[in-house]
Amino acid sequence: MTSFRDRYGPWAIVTGASSGIGDELAKRIAACGIHVVLVARRRDRLEALASELEKKHAIETRVVELDLGSEQACADLVEATKGLEIGLLVNNAGFGMKGEFLDLDVAEQRRMIAVNCRAPLELTHAFAPQMVARKRGGVIVVASAAAFQGLPGTAAYSATKAFEVLFAEGIREELRPFGVDVLALCPGPTDTEGPRRTGVDPDKVPVKMMHPGDVAQAGLDALGARAISIPGFVNKLAYFLVRLLPRAFVTRIAGKLIRSVGKSPA
Repeated sequence: MTSFRDRYGPWAIVTGASSGIGDELAKRIAACGIHVVLVARRRDRLEALASELEKKHAIETRVVELDLGSEQACADLVEATKGLEIGLLVNNAGFGMKGEFLDLDVAEQRRMIAVNCRAPLELTHAFAPQMVARKRGGVIVVASAAAFQGLPGTAAYSATKAFEVLFAEGIREELRPFGVDVLALCPGPTDTEGPRRTGVDPDKVPVKMMHPGDVAQAGLDALGARAISIPGFVNKLAYFLVRLLPRAFVTRIAGKLIRSVGKSPA
């Protein structure tokens, strides 16, 4: 715990910290004695989490209510964290959309690209320089196992996650000589609000959905050790099968699977 704090402290930023994997990452980072900036749109949840972390771990927190889809999001977060020494940036905020591409609202798809792609790019560009200057730090980009193949029924979402993986892999090699670790965390089906919000019926998912706490811990354990973390044996196996099978076949099967897990009409 001390070595993790020394390498990635004294402050961490966690976006999308109001629920799910982000909430669990914030808790585990705070348990290491690192102060945490909690970022999301739901202030009430952030404040409740901040109070819990301060009491349990005797750390400091800062709550930043922010819509990462806005043009000013990065500048606003830089301003809100002025004077803090950020040693760890967790780009966790993101959302998905399920449905046929032509049926989905294009403005909402643009917003998804802004949150899933533009925000991690701009925030990393803003906060990594101070890590480079100190010769230590870390960046986690929470992507998805959906990044490794085209997904009919959620095509734009999987494309945003592919961007995140390739972005993390590329900057990892650029920042590695300066002592800055970068990880793409790629969870498979996880029991969070996100899948339910997009119409996924957990009972129809063919594998057991992982607990977000297990995903978060896997990511923190992998930071500094590898470029990509895929939590869960079944998810790792699926990743290797995807690499071996013809891409057209994988895309077709993936599309059938995505469409099968939707909730039945009431």
